[in-house]
Amino acid sequence: MQAALLPDRGVVKVTGNGARAWLGNLVTIDMGRVAPGAPRFGALLTPQGKIIADFIVAEAEAAESGDFFLDCPRALAPELTDRLNRYKLRAKVMVEDISEVLGVMAVWGGTPTAHLGLTYPDPRLSALGMRCMLAPPRAEEAAKTFGATLADASAYEAHRIALGVPRGGLDFIYGDAFPHETDMDQLGGVDFDKGCYIGQEVVSRVEHRSTARSRVVPIAYDDYAPDAGTPVMAGEKQVGTLGSTAQGRGLALLRLDRAADALAQSVPLEAGGIPIRPVKPDWARFAWPGD
Repeated sequence: MQAALLPDRGVVKVTGNGARAWLGNLVTIDMGRVAPGAPRFGALLTPQGKIIADFIVAEAEAAESGDFFLDCPRALAPELTDRLNRYKLRAKVMVEDISEVLGVMAVWGGTPTAHLGLTYPDPRLSALGMRCMLAPPRAEEAAKTFGATLADASAYEAHRIALGVPRGGLDFIYGDAFPHETDMDQLGGVDFDKGCYIGQEVVSRVEHRSTARSRVVPIAYDDYAPDAGTPVMAGEKQVGTLGSTAQGRGLALLRLDRAADALAQSVPLEAGGIPIRPVKPDWARFAWPGD
């Protein structure tokens, strides 16, 4: 079992008696399903349905305040805090970026022998393991408490990439991607039966009309890793863009129809001259290129 402090993650805290209902009116998930030990993966969208920030919402035990903590990209924590505060109006809630105080640790490859701080399962995929919010200087102590070996964040990145789970800023661009394009609909990031939220109309239209033409998909390669941002080509035609890579696996944002046409015609996909091939993960429920 391994554990790693994730320097790219920050924490936004939301408190107040009306916090659950208030957040529920803004984000893509049903906040009524969030409970201590039962986090949810979701996002705040623009009115046009594009992702401002994605995050995991964890709730503390009532005995420990019962507040909500958003495990989010650290670089976006200030903007997420600012955006949420704009929607406060008369709501009796407080939103603050506490990333200078709390960090996020991932624990995977086994079951922790004990818990420390706010510990919760990753709601996207069980194979991603557990996560823990804690003061960064306590990382080594926490790893020992969990019965894990403290590893570098790159080890967790390789694990994430092997599972085919996208990471914003590497595999898609915030402010320019819809939830379906980033597989949030596949990984529990959108509750389609909940009430209204910002951007819901666009997301619902894509879901009900099955019109997601582009998606982040896992890929494999056998040579050295091309750089992130390298165009994915099928002959002379660009069909996507490469994202993060590690140890022969990666992710790429592909136009599914163009990739499918190329594979049907036995035209190989390549990035930077390196052949790549889509690898369907167990969690994918959408039409797969080449099937």
